[in-house]
Amino acid sequence: MTTPSAVPPPPSELAVRTCGVAGITLALLLGVGLLASGMLLVSGKVELLPKPLTLDAALHGEVTHQLAKQLSGTFLARHAADIERGASWLLFHDTGPRVRQGCPGWLFLTDEFRLNRDAQANAQRKALAVIAVQRSLKKRGIELLVAVVPDKSRIAATRLCGLYRPDVLQTRVQHWTQDLQAAGVDALDLTAPLQPLGEAAYLRTDTHWSESGANSAARAIGLQVQKAGIQATPQRQFQIQTLPIAERPGDLVRLAGLDWLPSSLQPAPQSVAATQITELASESAAGGDNLDDLFGDSNLPNVALIGTSFSRNSGFVGFLQRELGAPIGNFARDGGEFSGAANVYFDNPAFRQTPPKLLIWEIPERDLQTPYVVIEPVERSATATPGTTAVK
Repeated sequence: MTTPSAVPPPPSELAVRTCGVAGITLALLLGVGLLASGMLLVSGKVELLPKPLTLDAALHGEVTHQLAKQLSGTFLARHAADIERGASWLLFHDTGPRVRQGCPGWLFLTDEFRLNRDAQANAQRKALAVIAVQRSLKKRGIELLVAVVPDKSRIAATRLCGLYRPDVLQTRVQHWTQDLQAAGVDALDLTAPLQPLGEAAYLRTDTHWSESGANSAARAIGLQVQKAGIQATPQRQFQIQTLPIAERPGDLVRLAGLDWLPSSLQPAPQSVAATQITELASESAAGGDNLDDLFGDSNLPNVALIGTSFSRNSGFVGFLQRELGAPIGNFARDGGEFSGAANVYFDNPAFRQTPPKLLIWEIPERDLQTPYVVIEPVERSATATPGTTAVK
């Protein structure tokens, strides 16, 4: 019996001919990458170490994660990523790390399925922060209503088609809102009003609710405000108009890195007939003869809204204004997550000089268990000078 030789077979003639070219090409690519990275570091556009640098962040990969995130936003990396994303989609129907594909035509945000580190502790800290804000607002005569928007993957579960949503996430909205209610905070879980709509409550290629979902959420919030005995002012009438059907770009297509492809090669787009809700002019708004009217105070909304892009999509604000019968001050922010809009609003002259009677705080379910960004105490914000920074 012949013993197999441990000596590797000699390279082929083709390999011998091309090895020099391959080596030079690899060296050039490595050199270009090293040079580009060095230039970015020297230019100051990329921060090598995050500030503040903590041991916990270093041990759990936050340092390399932040560096990779910065490098991915550079011109060369961005275009290389676009090409990779487009090829992966066209060849394998892969939507990348930020987006998951369920049933045909249905996209979901990966964040909704993620199990966050220290999830329960994060959720508890956020609940305590909301309770502290509610008590501070109460001292100033301001009521707080918290509205939690359930995940798309929760409500449109029939469109997951094999995507796994961890069972441990099933009760997180219910438990979180119950904790707030037990502490005396008016908290509304929007799962109940959205559940009957099922998949119709959300857009197929977008992380946000559809107009049907936004309308149902606004109706539920309006009823909650009515039960609290709060009258939104100034009372107005609103006109509703349905616009022609038009294609609505989905933000999940953009997050998947596919929005640069021709529309025929992207995930199937969705067309909607948007609803336009406008306030009708009133005699009191046109002019008045009392002192308040001279300064415009009587026409300022006594309801303010903070939150995320959910409050800025699918006509939600228009539907809510119609339900309340009054305009509202919308201070929601795209990408605001849990603390962003709250911190900016509490540092806003609009809050310090003309505080509302009611503050509605919209919070997405997927942000309940993510790391907590500190909310500056309302009392400090109320006495701060304009331009102070609220986020820590």
